[in-house]
Amino acid sequence: MKVDAHQHFWNLDRVRYPWLVPEYGPIYRTFEAPELEPLLKSAGIDQTVLVQAMDSSEDTEYMLEVASTFDWIGGVVGWVPLDRPDEAERLLTRYAAEFPKFKGVRHLIHEEKDPDWVIRPDVLEGLNVLADFGLTFDVVAVFPNHLKHIPVLAERVPKLNMVIDHLAKPPMRERGWEPWASQLAEAAACPRVFAKLSGLNTASNHGVAEEWQPYVDHALAVFGAERLMFGSDWPVANLNGDYASVWRETLNVLSARTPKEVEAILGGTAQRFYRL
Repeated sequence: MKVDAHQHFWNLDRVRYPWLVPEYGPIYRTFEAPELEPLLKSAGIDQTVLVQAMDSSEDTEYMLEVASTFDWIGGVVGWVPLDRPDEAERLLTRYAAEFPKFKGVRHLIHEEKDPDWVIRPDVLEGLNVLADFGLTFDVVAVFPNHLKHIPVLAERVPKLNMVIDHLAKPPMRERGWEPWASQLAEAAACPRVFAKLSGLNTASNHGVAEEWQPYVDHALAVFGAERLMFGSDWPVANLNGDYASVWRETLNVLSARTPKEVEAILGGTAQRFYRL
């Protein structure tokens, strides 16, 4: 099974996305399942993980409604107010009981004014609640502010399975390396931490595998294929390419890997992590 472990939908008529402004050009419009479906078929993708695009219950409710309509959406990563643990627990109780496709939570921590928001005591309490439900946490660890917090989270919330979105957006455009590489290795030393090979085209200048290669090779060296998963980051990917180009360049960047490694990254890891 091939899995796209990171894609989004947004409906500008139903949900507010304050971060999504006209300056984003080609992605400043509604994107929904019927537009993605043929792209998935062309790439041979069997299932996807639909990931929140706004820190709001209305976005989560919208995603769960869409997921109930399309069988190929295998899981939903929604949102709850982690900094209000009691409220988060009430919502998680409902989502876990009513929606089998609800697999985990994400918060747009890179939109918070406090770069240390995710390690605040109230948020850590909320993450422990999340871990008690056996649900996952997608970490929008946009380098350089958040990747360094992963080992702290692993220590303070030891039962939590986490995945770093987009390899924490490595500094590809300027061909930077440290301290991203060391921080990624420190995160990978925590056995419950995974990472997504996603969002790399928009982190690079030309969106091609040649630019991604050293960063993906490093991720493979520190995580292993069994803790890495592919994600398209569609429709954000359209800012520097399209679905087909992201899929093509992902296959290119993995061309020297064994069939077992490729199988894990393109589906197996996501199936295990999100329990698809």
